[in-house]
Amino acid sequence: MNAELSKKALEKVGNPNILVNLISRRVRQLNSAGGTGSRPLIETASGLGVADIALLELVEDKMGWEPIPSTPEELTAPKKRKKG
Repeated sequence: MNAELSKKALEKVGNPNILVNLISRRVRQLNSAGGTGSRPLIETASGLGVADIALLELVEDKMGWEPIPSTPEELTAPKKRKKG
């Protein structure tokens, strides 16, 4: 895995555990059905492994994610709206 891509992806996600889960799930998608299950969302350069492709997709905002609330209060609390 490319260390520079890992650092950039970690800056976006913030939590290394979540980053590992996001990348491993995307790698499984890319590898499924012998690589025919899911195509990369980026123009791939030769020499990139599937983990690097997944990291690059995340860094280039081709792949999104949303944190799951960890407490019941976060699930039911009304979202604050910005006054503008």
